[in-house]
Amino acid sequence: MFAKRGMKTLVGYGIITGAYAYDPSRPVMRHTRTVKWTQRGEWPAPFSLPVKTLTGFDPESEAAAQLRATIEKAPFDQVLPVPPTERKAFTIDDAMDGVFMPRHEFERTIELWKAKRNLILQGAPGVGKSFLAKRLAYALMKYADPSRVKTVQFHQAYSYEDFVQGFRPNGTGFVLREGVFLEFCRRAHADKDETYVFIIDEINRGNLAKILGELMLLIEPDKRSSKWAVKLAYSEQANETFYVPENLYLLGLMNTADRSLAVVDYALRRRFAFRTLAPGFDAHAFTVHLQLRGVSDSLIAHIRQVMDLLNRSISGDRANLGPGFCIGHSFFCDPPSFPTQTAKSPAVTTAERDWFHQIIDNEILP
Repeated sequence: MFAKRGMKTLVGYGIITGAYAYDPSRPVMRHTRTVKWTQRGEWPAPFSLPVKTLTGFDPESEAAAQLRATIEKAPFDQVLPVPPTERKAFTIDDAMDGVFMPRHEFERTIELWKAKRNLILQGAPGVGKSFLAKRLAYALMKYADPSRVKTVQFHQAYSYEDFVQGFRPNGTGFVLREGVFLEFCRRAHADKDETYVFIIDEINRGNLAKILGELMLLIEPDKRSSKWAVKLAYSEQANETFYVPENLYLLGLMNTADRSLAVVDYALRRRFAFRTLAPGFDAHAFTVHLQLRGVSDSLIAHIRQVMDLLNRSISGDRANLGPGFCIGHSFFCDPPSFPTQTAKSPAVTTAERDWFHQIIDNEILP
């Protein structure tokens, strides 16, 4: 089965696995058949597609062959779902590789996210929020499938029309288009056996009340059902309603050091669980990470000592700074490849010293 949008775009390919059924609980498209989608994306059709909703093709026909070839030749970097038979399992052990967080805290964060469905990771610059986000998403899903993870970044110009829906120019006028979150929700609605994760980077940089609109209600964990469905601001049909599906999880990332940002609305805070990430200089995994890259034990000890002193000073300055302004470990997590033997050498080499001072002078001090 091929799914289309209009006459010029293919959006999916899958295998029909069930008989026809009418599902009144769905917000839209209530006439259904169960389909196991093997590929999703967006591809220009090789020919003008039929106008009607359903069209039968002989599987051996030239038209069917062209449609299959179009999807099979999709660009390598296009994100497509991984078929279940080909998925690589993603365990907590996989997630913990390179993460400077105790395992029990990671597992607790996953359980908290499962219960609340909405989670915000907050912390100072460089504590690894973005790095940890994908690990949490895959650990929650229990497999690595980037097609079921979507990331956007909020900013001052971001709007409801970008996120949910709104009218956009199309060259000849304006047309109603779904925003990135609504489109992602549609996919999750149609694939209820799978887990979907929507990541919002810099969630506190946008005007949240303006961007979310009705979603302030719909993202609540106990409102994820058809009985709470509401009519969206731009819906053209009076009976057209929408709700956020249960299998979609929200993950926000928030920098605690930017005082130019507005305080996150208390109404939104109530809908999210919060986890604060701290610098991981004292984590054993941080030491091992640098040792494996050839950094000498002497320099590792020096980094841990001076950054601990600096962060204690920052945390103690409650009048001007505080814990939210501490310096994270990620500034030091990508050293060049030093010769392996320096990991056991008591002396710090000139190359190591230059690398350390470059980070201090050009990244930490500014």
